[in-house]
Amino acid sequence: MISPMLNANALGGKNIVVTGGGTGLGKSMSAMFMRCGANVLITSRREQVLQETCAELSALGSGKIDYAVCDVRKVDEVEKAIDKAWSSIGPVNAWLNNAAGNFISPTERLSHKAFDTITDIVLKGTYNCTLSVGKRWIAEEINGVFLNIVTTYASTGSGYVVPSAIAKAGVLALTRSLAVEWAKYGIRSNAIAPGPFPTEGAWSRLFPAELGKKLDPLQRIPLRRFGNHEELANLASYLMSDFSAYVNGEVVTIDGGEWLQGAGEFNNLEAIPNEMWDTIERMVRGKKDN
Repeated sequence: MISPMLNANALGGKNIVVTGGGTGLGKSMSAMFMRCGANVLITSRREQVLQETCAELSALGSGKIDYAVCDVRKVDEVEKAIDKAWSSIGPVNAWLNNAAGNFISPTERLSHKAFDTITDIVLKGTYNCTLSVGKRWIAEEINGVFLNIVTTYASTGSGYVVPSAIAKAGVLALTRSLAVEWAKYGIRSNAIAPGPFPTEGAWSRLFPAELGKKLDPLQRIPLRRFGNHEELANLASYLMSDFSAYVNGEVVTIDGGEWLQGAGEFNNLEAIPNEMWDTIERMVRGKKDN
């Protein structure tokens, strides 16, 4: 386990809500927040998972942890989760929009319902939460921090995950737009664009075993490894903390260089062996092989 980047009280006084906090990266970030002294309320649609995660994380740090069953697609459930957070862990002053869904498919195979499934969770869920808690922050004059989890293809788009690309691009636009509009209220908005951080559920949907045999995702990452959950959680903790008080409207990529490798036109020349480079060099210099 990687140690916290920040000290044990760096997030003291922070009351953070994490959507999709019962499993995966949401759980890992919630754990790091608590290790840094924050109070945390996690949300999900599955109460048993939330109960188990709360029991597991309760021993971390000195802060409180609680949960609220919440489908972020439904405004009434979001409002109830906000009310519970205020009464349970205290007035919320930081919110992590992490709830998401994704799967791979050729776009022409998708139904309208399939599009709705992803965009409703990712985009609608994010603006439901943001609007509800943001209005409360403004009304109560609370300086707040939004942190949104997007993707590296939120800026570029990507085939075979089109609903997710559309939704995440919208979340990124929301992040940057409110960073300007709501800064006057003392509200910051930032985003993280993670690369591959394997999780038990999402990873199997994005890289099924058969696909992994044909396309090794490690070959797309210059560092030749996947991300560690604590690395992402440390970054999230910094962006939630007062140490990042001058960071606003930013999206931070943490992907081992993956998207840059895909963006460079000639980056795939990594596959050329040294002996072939010798031949190419002679050709470039106009020399003939002996």
